[in-house]
Amino acid sequence: MPAPRIVLVLSENWTLVRPRDLRGVVDIAVAAEEAGVDTVMLSEHVVMGPSAGAGGIMGNPRDYAAPGNQDPATPWPDSIVLAAAIAAATSRVRIALAAVIAPLRHPLLLAKQLATLDLLSEGRLIVQPTVSWHEEEYRALGVPFHERGAILDEQLSAMMAAWTLTPAAHDGPRFPFRDVYLEPKPFRPGGPRMWFGGMHLHGPILRRLLRYGHGFHPFGTPTPEELTALRGALVEAGRDPGQIELIGGIRGRFTDADSIADLDEAWTSVPAQMAAGYTAICFKPSMFTDDLAAVPDLCRRVVALARSTSPG
Repeated sequence: MPAPRIVLVLSENWTLVRPRDLRGVVDIAVAAEEAGVDTVMLSEHVVMGPSAGAGGIMGNPRDYAAPGNQDPATPWPDSIVLAAAIAAATSRVRIALAAVIAPLRHPLLLAKQLATLDLLSEGRLIVQPTVSWHEEEYRALGVPFHERGAILDEQLSAMMAAWTLTPAAHDGPRFPFRDVYLEPKPFRPGGPRMWFGGMHLHGPILRRLLRYGHGFHPFGTPTPEELTALRGALVEAGRDPGQIELIGGIRGRFTDADSIADLDEAWTSVPAQMAAGYTAICFKPSMFTDDLAAVPDLCRRVVALARSTSPG
């Protein structure tokens, strides 16, 4: 069993890097690459409304942002712009946009941005298109929240046409087009690698993954039955389950609102994830240190833990 790929979460590290210090975020990506981390990951919101914290603000700011636990003033820089800076500053590390709230954009504009980013990074881009959860964000941008799943499905078809056909055409109720030339094309034929995920492996996510996906990145913990169903559906669709990344992660336990978590304790969940078939493990640096200067050593330690955990 090979060592899992290590995915460093770059978003939400506000206790390490000041919210307006985006160069500091790029520096973390560079340090991660030098330490042997496989992938850096960004998430996004375009805007937020008052209900962003309706479920109660997270008790420790080092914890993961989740639906309903965020201060509406939470800083979310544009992930595509930030990823371009990371692509220019690095040469090996993969850059995962997980997640891109696709229905908030026109698919041709998004296809152009992602194709350019994939070309700039020379094929290191991973995209996780999602519908997200924040209704006020959709309302602010004039997009119907309850149609977001159907919008995404049409967008995926439209973007694939734009990435692979010259000229491109798409028939659909929202975004029809004919004789469209989208150039330059992505670095990879067929577009960037795609992950899909959510709280559960429900029908729409499974359909998108089977048709377009290269990885399953759940927000929660899928049941063994869900993972068995995923593998069975892949085989039935003629796809090799071994070629699909399964992304897990570690989450620190906080004893209070001001303390960091223990990495070794958090890592104890990894062997079981590997046994279940997970091939990549996410971690967020600010869970385990408040010292930006300690991040390179932290990255090296996580990479070493991954290698030592693998029996291969």
